[in-house]
Amino acid sequence: MAQEQQSWKGFGIEGNVMMGKMIKHTARFTGTLPERSYSAELNFVKQCYGQKDWQQRRHNPQLGVGLYYTNYNKNDVYGQVFGIFPNIQFPLVHGKNIEWTLRLGMGVCYVTKPYQRTPVANTENTVIGGHWNNLSPFSTDLRWHISDQWDLQAGLNFSHVSNASFQQPNLGINMWGGHIGLRYFPVTSRPDPIRRPLEPLKNRWLLQGRASIAFVESPPADGPLYPVYMGALYVSKRYWSKNKVYGGADIYYNTRMYSLLKSIEHFRGSEGAQSTQVAVFLGNEFLVGRIGLIAQAGYYLHKMDDQKSDFYQKIGGNLYLVQREKGLLKELFFSAILKTHTTTAELFEMGIGIGI
Repeated sequence: MAQEQQSWKGFGIEGNVMMGKMIKHTARFTGTLPERSYSAELNFVKQCYGQKDWQQRRHNPQLGVGLYYTNYNKNDVYGQVFGIFPNIQFPLVHGKNIEWTLRLGMGVCYVTKPYQRTPVANTENTVIGGHWNNLSPFSTDLRWHISDQWDLQAGLNFSHVSNASFQQPNLGINMWGGHIGLRYFPVTSRPDPIRRPLEPLKNRWLLQGRASIAFVESPPADGPLYPVYMGALYVSKRYWSKNKVYGGADIYYNTRMYSLLKSIEHFRGSEGAQSTQVAVFLGNEFLVGRIGLIAQAGYYLHKMDDQKSDFYQKIGGNLYLVQREKGLLKELFFSAILKTHTTTAELFEMGIGIGI
């Protein structure tokens, strides 16, 4: 019995109920907004306590897989959202019975009422173009440890739902709000941490490359789907044994833009060059075992036809297949990254990268 309890320590379940408000984040968001919207989530969590080196370096974060539901309170237009999202929670301030935390998540969701013209028209929804979308929920909690098994929490949350131009229209829905919740751990929420001396990892430099692809639909809705090809070349430097700062250049070739320029006979003879874009960027990667969480900001060296923004942002993650301290190939990874212009998602890229 004691051995069985040992294997379950740190495992728990939390539930949150939320009330929030949709954000009209662009002038192109022309639909009416409900006064308030409602969400709920059920999150299955595991409190790390130093079983692996990276957990100790990261001060024992909490891992989870959450089930997500939102009712925008205007079901005939925006529908409801059902989603699932892996998440990680970091302690910001930790006391004996009170703590402040930050949680990051990214997953997939199903929207019940996207934009459609047939068979039942819903043209008022000009923000979500398809049923399947990216779901990115973020939250911060102030938590009271009632006992080793029970916690009470309240906090603020933000969620983003969009398909990153895979189907038009694609403005996305951003929502912010507050929540209250309970957490239950059958054994304990605070297992005794394992502490052992760790050798610091070298603050090494790597030359890195990444090749990616995304697919975007040409507006208006139900237009053709075009691939966007991307490459990145950059250098990274590890620090504190758990992070990497990096900088370099992105290059994009947008076949949707090429097709558009050919059809309107704009930039005749140089459509390929005008559909290619180079940008410089700076970013940070938070290493969590074989997962790397990335946050990146970039600047376009030149803008494409009718492009308004000079800057872009990327959030996402890398899944490492190879992590070595020695040898020519030190890193090999798959990447899944959401590219945005502030609050509007542009595309979702999937790729593979290396570090030497």
